[in-house]
Amino acid sequence: MFYLIILTLLSFNNFWLILYYLFVLMFLIIIKFDLSLYFSNLSFGFGFDNLSYFMIILSIWIVGLMQLSSMKVYKENNYPGYFVFNLLLLLMSLLILFCTTNFFMFYIFFEISLIPLLILMLGWGYNPERYMASYYLMFYTLFFSLPMMVGLFLFMGSSKSMFMFEFQFIYSGVSYFFIMLVFFVKMPMFMVHLWLPKAHVEAPVAGSMILAGIMLKLGGYGMIRFLPYFMKINLLFNVYFLSISMLGGTMISLICLWQSDIKSLIAYSSVSHMSLVMSGLLSLNYLGLMGSLVLMISHGLCSSGLFCLANYYYERFSSRSMYIIKGLINIFPSISFWMFMFSSFNMAAPPSLNLLGEVVLFNSISSYSLIMMVFLMVLSFFSAVYSIYLYAYTQHGKVSSIIYCSFYGVNREFLLMVLHFMPLLFLILVSDSFNF
Repeated sequence: MFYLIILTLLSFNNFWLILYYLFVLMFLIIIKFDLSLYFSNLSFGFGFDNLSYFMIILSIWIVGLMQLSSMKVYKENNYPGYFVFNLLLLLMSLLILFCTTNFFMFYIFFEISLIPLLILMLGWGYNPERYMASYYLMFYTLFFSLPMMVGLFLFMGSSKSMFMFEFQFIYSGVSYFFIMLVFFVKMPMFMVHLWLPKAHVEAPVAGSMILAGIMLKLGGYGMIRFLPYFMKINLLFNVYFLSISMLGGTMISLICLWQSDIKSLIAYSSVSHMSLVMSGLLSLNYLGLMGSLVLMISHGLCSSGLFCLANYYYERFSSRSMYIIKGLINIFPSISFWMFMFSSFNMAAPPSLNLLGEVVLFNSISSYSLIMMVFLMVLSFFSAVYSIYLYAYTQHGKVSSIIYCSFYGVNREFLLMVLHFMPLLFLILVSDSFNF
């Protein structure tokens, strides 16, 4: 943490130096932590296991890519110092959240991480509608997070401690609903997902990347941390939540085909994918846990890359409408390749990391109930359909009359795509690392 504070003070306006420091920090963590250890204690109240390790690496990676994608903030001199400070404040809150072993501190930083995201949306968003999107985000998150604090105090009353290793099993249905609902909203679960498309559409590219890459994963991370203490009460209710999740994921994948805004389509696809993560965790077996972790990491990288591509089009055409952005393979061939690759990975085509996560989750969910196989087949089919729809509708067809010249990407944009693409392609070769 001290390293990040020094970084914040010394590197406000140096674009490449900040990137260098962030990736150095990530590689130091990779070198220092031994994946064979069950748990690594940092100090009193702080430590991390393999789950925290992967989430920390993903957080630093995504924040570095957010910085790389936001060159426009520097070019237009749109308060770059405050922008960097906001990114690093968000990263620090996420690192503390993933490292803490105290559940009350987990709750505090779970809420604090929302503040830099709101500042990012309100300060660097594009349209006046961003105020309504921020209101949706605040309302959904705070309305369900305040009962979580009550649930934690009920926890503390029975366990006499807030440390995760000293918690006892809880048999209270009230505590279960108070704590789990906030994670269902964060993922988000169908019926409490309305804030996500609005937030994605109105957020700048950095906001969309952190939302898709990390913030949605906080729901899955929280479920993994809390579900072991609710194991008995969860057996009574998980069938209902799992059914809502699978049915909702199937319906959302159909809704994707009605979208004309590129960012809105990608946002709804995130809801569909996270429904698989939620269902895998509620299946209460080891395959569901491992598959959920793999899909969280792969979806964070793939969805972030798709939002970057949507931003490339928006910067050049000032529109995200699929009725206007057509025939781009003729005028934007270099970026068309990346749209093909990320659309393929979004539908879990081999050899992507998404494929590993979905295959493991399909095994886990179908072992819970064979009826779920029907939903899984429909969801998987329409996941491929809307991914092909996204690629074919934007890259083929007649070029719009408002587009009158060819475009070429810059090296920074290709570097950004490669840094999203390489982990998705090669992490499947070290899939045994996801065992924990």
